Amino acid sequence: MTSLRITRTPRARIRGLGVATAAAGLLVSLLAAGPATATPDPGDSSAPGSVSAQQAAEARSAIQSGEIPGVDEIVHSKNIEHLVNIPKDALSGTNSDLAFQGKYAFAGNYDGFRIFDISNPRAPRTVAQVLCPGSQNDISVSGNLVFLSTDSSRSDNSCASTTQPATEKSSWEGMKIFDISDITNPRYVAAVETSCGSHTHTLVPKRKDVYVYVSSYSPNVAFPDCQPPHDGISVIKVPRKAPEKAAIVNFPVLFPGEGPDGGGNPGGPTNPGVSKTTGCHDITVLPGKDLAAGACMGDGILFDIADPENPKVIDQVQDNVNFAFWHSATFNQRADKVVFTDELGGGGAATCNAVVGPNRGADGIYDIVGKGKKRKLVFRSYFKIPRHQADTENCVAHNGSLIPVKGKDLMVQAWYQGGVSVWDFTDSAKPKEIAYFERGPLSATTMSTGGAWSAYYYNGHIYSNDIAKGFDVLKISDRRTDPAKRIRMDGLNVQTQPDYFDDFDR
Repeated sequence: MTSLRITRTPRARIRGLGVATAAAGLLVSLLAAGPATATPDPGDSSAPGSVSAQQAAEARSAIQSGEIPGVDEIVHSKNIEHLVNIPKDALSGTNSDLAFQGKYAFAGNYDGFRIFDISNPRAPRTVAQVLCPGSQNDISVSGNLVFLSTDSSRSDNSCASTTQPATEKSSWEGMKIFDISDITNPRYVAAVETSCGSHTHTLVPKRKDVYVYVSSYSPNVAFPDCQPPHDGISVIKVPRKAPEKAAIVNFPVLFPGEGPDGGGNPGGPTNPGVSKTTGCHDITVLPGKDLAAGACMGDGILFDIADPENPKVIDQVQDNVNFAFWHSATFNQRADKVVFTDELGGGGAATCNAVVGPNRGADGIYDIVGKGKKRKLVFRSYFKIPRHQADTENCVAHNGSLIPVKGKDLMVQAWYQGGVSVWDFTDSAKPKEIAYFERGPLSATTMSTGGAWSAYYYNGHIYSNDIAKGFDVLKISDRRTDPAKRIRMDGLNVQTQPDYFDDFDR
């Protein structure tokens, strides 16, 4: 465990750093970039990137003046307590997403996954570590089954596989399924290859079966198993009692249209700086309301999942001014709002600064208006953390979850090296931050990928998986969020969003 270091609140950062000249080149490249630059999520390598001598000097100056924390220095608002950090252990790769069931947290890592006993949040205990390389290893859990996404081309579907070019027909990408009947010894039981792999996935649980919506993208005529157009998602049906029979049951086209790329956003040069839609990055479902929201590269969509094998799009929106890459989605509790995130720069760039501004690399808040098949997504506002980061810190909107408080729309969210933010979007036109936790940059001289990948609220605490630093547990004490402590859940896969007030005991 690492020691807790609480320091001053760097209020000067809210006013912004003097980085306009140094960051001007970055802004131009982000605005002008086509889909190749907007590649989402850090890759397998976290090697340091280059920053200019001027940017490095400004980062050092900002640290010395107190505008930003020192390297690895921990700062947070008064209503946040940092309980513990658990560093990486056997799995040294990039930490990724989180899922929860009972007293356990399941933490993805590009090298596999780790299971923590969090019955004592101040002292999480490792109960299993599974070596099974394959980015991103996006993870979820349902009953005795753990699901793991593989979105890098591998030599086969085993956990002993090695990297292999996607141009090879024999290469494998897709979904892996593990049995956790013995939580201390997960057993690999099934694999399903999917077109273009599985960057993320979303569970739609039923009584006897679990449906898995697989999000993947970026087809290429040179990839035998990832051919354009790739304008939909893979739907896998997994029998709970016979997971080895898991199989693809449909590939619904979400973006029908003429031409080689379907009917999604064409990206550049038509829409400069916007990713061309060739699939989805992430989908969040509300099973209790037969509703889903898709963040699909250049598009945000709302769709009906009453028939889980045949989802139907209700509405489709674009933001070709401020959104580069539609990354993820979160419904509010009443299902009359959706928060979409823009992962400008793919999670590897410094976009939380004055020159990029408050509307890019941010959250977009949309109201859902109308009923049934006539529902529409209507834009209301953007939200971005108000604390500017150094040009050596990768920072952009990333994964988060609701904090369940009746009558309020509260969310906790990861921002890579921007840390963890708690914010209120009850008034969808005037969102505001109410708490935060972050570390100073990994380096004051180079761009090193790190920070919070996911930050989720579960049974009274906030859990965050930091790409480089490990597993963090936070506690928020605030009259606005305290009622959520009464909500006790049996489990949480954030992309399978629960009805917190009907599905679980209080």
